This record gives sequence, structure tokens and C-alpha cells, in this order.
Amino acid sequence: AERSTCLRLTLGAAVSYRWLGIASFGVPEKLGCANLPLNSRQKELCKRKPYLLPSIGEGARLGIQECRSQFRHERWNCLVTATAQPGTSPLFGYELSSGTKETAFIYAVMAAGLVHSVTRSCSAGNMTECSCDTTLQNGGSASEGWHWGGCSDDVQYGMWFSRKFLDFPIRNTTGKESKVLLAMNLHNNEAGRQAVAKLMSVDCRCHGVSGSCAVKTCWKTMSSFEKIGHLLKDKYENSVQISDKIKRKMRRREKDQRKIPIRKDDLLYLNKSPNYCVEDKKLGIPGTQGRECNRTSEGADGCNLLCCGRGYNTHVVRHVERCECKFIWCCYVRCRRCESMTDVHTCK
Repeated sequence: AERSTCLRLTLGAAVSYRWLGIASFGVPEKLGCANLPLNSRQKELCKRKPYLLPSIGEGARLGIQECRSQFRHERWNCLVTATAQPGTSPLFGYELSSGTKETAFIYAVMAAGLVHSVTRSCSAGNMTECSCDTTLQNGGSASEGWHWGGCSDDVQYGMWFSRKFLDFPIRNTTGKESKVLLAMNLHNNEAGRQAVAKLMSVDCRCHGVSGSCAVKTCWKTMSSFEKIGHLLKDKYENSVQISDKIKRKMRRREKDQRKIPIRKDDLLYLNKSPNYCVEDKKLGIPGTQGRECNRTSEGADGCNLLCCGRGYNTHVVRHVERCECKFIWCCYVRCRRCESMTDVHTCK
């Protein structure tokens, strides 16, 4: 049943998230909207706002990069397949449409990446219709000695554009399973956006005689995307499984937990994750054989967990590099040739 649910949404997910292929284009704006891997709604939005193309490409790159960074030591390491052509498997392969915890993270981190890149571009003055957050100007607290100034990141514009570009209307789908999966994906998109908003911080600069800080100018700024990635990874670890039956709204799968409300920043999943330990060519899962592991670690990157109890091979790698370099007058550098041996462990 889980497999059939996944297959029904595969085409829809491939189409709606085909935009991730933009990450492989160095300068997407040179190709123009018609030649980029976008669905019809996204192409229309692209034609109306072509100046956003660099930010869309940067958002895709940010999301993919952070996904790979957060999962680099896990059994599922956010493997990105070769750039998909229309009608073929999407960039992330099986995980993009499987309805698993991994699907939830992908949707959240990609939506967050788009918010982050568009908002940054607004603050940098690269857009005509957005800039700094004007709602904070002329505010503050005179009694506390600070006022809003500088350039606050307009995260609301970034969130608006991310919704417009990514969120596909549920009414356009047929089938109960597809509606549950789509509702789940829309929720996870929003959870990613909420992570960016939640981690907004206030920076201030002091003004006064000899740095006395008599008055402070403050502005709101987004956190680094790495910090947002860490928050989303934590949400992934505590994600909520939902029922495959949708009534008025989504609900938890476990009946005894249904009174606990689903928060808008929770990550939701429908199906349990597959076994990432062993290769499954049909699903495009490479398994962990041959992956490098840490023999002394008790964590996810440790040989015991990453190799799924199969054991590991050890081989010695010889490193040769220049060292103890000295400048000789005049005019060359003399170095010694240093060798070192390192044990490398890989899963059987």
C-alpha cells in the first residue's frame, strides 16, 4: 500500500520540484524562463519576475548543500542524483515522493533555502519590488535608548515568494492518497519557512561619545543557513507520523496521540523510511557498502551504525605533501617532501 501511494505522487512531485535542477545551471538567467526545468505555474511567475532567477538558483543550491551537510554521516546521506530531464526521475530520486521523514526534510529545507536567498537578495538591493523591511522604520524605544534603523531583512517577502513559487493547490489533485501526501508536503514547505522566521535575530550598533552606547540602532537579520539546517534536522529527528486518511485536517497516526495538536513547525511524514543499509536499485538506494566510517565513533558516522553490523574493511592511505617550506633569498621557496600514513575504514 505504501509503495502504491508513493508511485501515485511520483509524477506530481517530479513536476513540482523539477526546479531543483536549476542548481546545476551556473547562470540560469542567461537561459531564460522557457528553457529552465520549471512547471507551467513557475514559468509564468518567472516571466513576470525574471530578476528573481539568480535567487531561485541560489535557493536550490543552499537547500541541497545543507541537506548533504546535515546528513553526510547518516545511512541516508541526502544523495542527489544526476540532474533530471523532464519525464525522468527527479533530482532526489525516490525520497522526493516517498512520504517519509526524508521527504519531509527535503521539502522543508528547499522551501527555507528559497526564503533565505530571496530575502538576502532583497536586502542587498538586487530587486526593484523589495528591499529592507520598511515596517520597522521609525520605531523603537527612546526610554531604553534604541531605535530601528539599518536594513532589516524582509523575511515576509521571502516567505510570500516561496509560497507562490512552491505551493501547489490541493484542489488540483485527485485521489485520497495524493491529497494526503500533497497536504503533508505543503505543511513541510511551511515548516521550513517558519524555521527561517523563528531564527530571526536582532543586531544592534552603538552610538555615543567614546563608544558609550548612549543610543543603539537595531535591525532584524536572518540566521546563517547552517543554523536553520540544524533546527530542521532536529525537527526531522522528532517528526510526526500522520494518518493516511484525511478528514477536515491531517491528524496523528497513533490514535492515543490524536489529541496532541500538530504544530505548524512540526515536520510530518506518512510512510516509514526504507532500509538504507542495503542497495535497492528499484528505489535508487545505494546502500552503505563502501562508505567511509569512523571506527572510534559511537554516533551515526561510527562503523557499527553506518555499516549496519556488517563490519568494515581497513586500508592504509599514503599522503604526500610539501612541508617545512622556507623562502630562500632570492627568490624561491624550498620545501621538504613529507609522507604520512592514515587508516581509512569503509563498510563491508
